[in-house]
Amino acid sequence: MTDALQDAFPDRPLRIGTRSSPMALHQAGGVRDRIQKRVPGLDVEIVPMTTTADLWPGDLSELGGKGLYTKEIDRALMAGRVDIAVHCMKDVPGDVPIPPGLAFGAYLERDDVHDVLVTRDGTPLDKLPAGSVIGTSSVRRRAQLHMVRPDLRAERIRGNVNSRLGKLDNDHTYAGLILARAGLRRIGATGRHVEVLPVEFDPADEGVVSMVPAVGAAVIGIQARQADVPIMRLLDELNHPATAAHILAERTMLHLLRGHCNSPIAGYASTAEDGLMSLSGMVFDRDGFTFVRTHMRGDPADPATLGSRVASDLLHQGARDLITATRK
Repeated sequence: MTDALQDAFPDRPLRIGTRSSPMALHQAGGVRDRIQKRVPGLDVEIVPMTTTADLWPGDLSELGGKGLYTKEIDRALMAGRVDIAVHCMKDVPGDVPIPPGLAFGAYLERDDVHDVLVTRDGTPLDKLPAGSVIGTSSVRRRAQLHMVRPDLRAERIRGNVNSRLGKLDNDHTYAGLILARAGLRRIGATGRHVEVLPVEFDPADEGVVSMVPAVGAAVIGIQARQADVPIMRLLDELNHPATAAHILAERTMLHLLRGHCNSPIAGYASTAEDGLMSLSGMVFDRDGFTFVRTHMRGDPADPATLGSRVASDLLHQGARDLITATRK
């Protein structure tokens, strides 16, 4: 495999396409380091791109959805301007097919999936005064927040993690932000005042705000052209099989729900202590006052079937009406 890659790139670097945000560049740098560890001496270049979604100041649903985080990078990959593409899997839409000829060859081991509340002074969520403004652009997070604290105001906030933290510090409109803990660690911001929110929703504990993760949360996917056999073989060596199985279960559920960019859908697969695969799925209305939820376990060798079963149960409970309502 090493010789084949060296032969494929005798006079130019292997090019990694990625978004240009600090977190995306950090992730791409990690992929570059993994590749160079596998293929010592291989020249690898990171090619940052500013996507349509990065430039749009408004609601992504008005422009076409999450696929705008990946479309330009995928086009560059199809055109041969880059050789692999690095994506956050939560930004890869479930209702838009992967472009023909491309495939995800590797999923890196999942990072921390917890969401956190970030405040200036460490005030916990249950102590924030009624009417406090929480910054989040995620319908999923807003819905789960409103399930327990409908007295708080969730306001859209765009930009990368660094810029959002700057708004919290300098614009006292916001009492706090809900962000991914893994994202804070990647940019070296773990010293902030944070409250870690549980990833499990417990209906018996109505006073606790949980944040079941988004489908694909904290997973980096690496995409390439299927015809580039040496690269696809390299990606297979980088792939983390358990994470790949979890992603297949989650994205099967998402695909069958036909969730769009504005759908408040949460889904999280993991491997239980007894070796079975566990998958939780949730679908909310726009405000989080109505929701359906299910949790199932299944054969880890057949994650797609588990994802199908969870989606079927959610649809039986009325998930289609909730998802359709968010398109209006």
